[in-house]
Amino acid sequence: MRLALVALALVGASVSTFAVAAPAPFMFDDIQDVDPAIEEEKWGASAEFGYLMRSGNTDSTSYKVKLDLSRDSQKWRHRSTIDYYRAERDLEGGGTAVDADRFFASLQSNRRIGETKNSSFFLYGSYEDDRLNSYDYQATLAAGYGARYRHNDDIYADFEIGPGMSYRVLSATGESDSDAILRLATNIDWTISETSKFTQLISTEISEDNTRSRAVSALTANLNSRLAMRLSLTLTHNSTVTPQASGRLPEKLDTETAVTLVYTF
Repeated sequence: MRLALVALALVGASVSTFAVAAPAPFMFDDIQDVDPAIEEEKWGASAEFGYLMRSGNTDSTSYKVKLDLSRDSQKWRHRSTIDYYRAERDLEGGGTAVDADRFFASLQSNRRIGETKNSSFFLYGSYEDDRLNSYDYQATLAAGYGARYRHNDDIYADFEIGPGMSYRVLSATGESDSDAILRLATNIDWTISETSKFTQLISTEISEDNTRSRAVSALTANLNSRLAMRLSLTLTHNSTVTPQASGRLPEKLDTETAVTLVYTF
């Protein structure tokens, strides 16, 4: 299943050559969002790709692939994202060491309510497979209430809260575990100018055994109407970690910094 998901991400990203953020705003888990004042009942997509290869004293390769899909209508907002990141380096004695290998996918639908359409009910699901943390994979399903606060024409914030369930499998033992969670999320979208934008997502899923938090900050600069460049910082934190089968104890905080190009369809 993991290989199929990764293949899907690679196929989606191959439509563009390099990665960077789209000019449109972003919803939860840095998925594109469209201003409610501009109702477009069609699918939107952006493909993101970044690649870095080093040789000489250090031989290493890292790349990031991402695909975003979105659709907005009068009553519904749909968002999905597929994100894959891998980094590896050659060892002096031969072979390679994997420094990062993470796959993340999420899907969210919001049903708009009220006269202003700034309130909504949401359904959210996510799947994460990180070979360097304590789990074979982690999955989440949550539902609840969302609201949008608009400070002015250039800045708005989305807030969400709702209960859900988490499911995870320990990498060392293969044991599975499920737990009730409370999901909290907020996203700030700031249009700095006609060609640049700053977005920041902070989400946390609180449970009795483990609290998983994710923060994504991105600065995007448009190169033209379709292509943009993005500098992003992604932080993932698990409050509880356990040793892997090798005995290695993962870090609680995982950091990813990327400079990418994004092509918008």
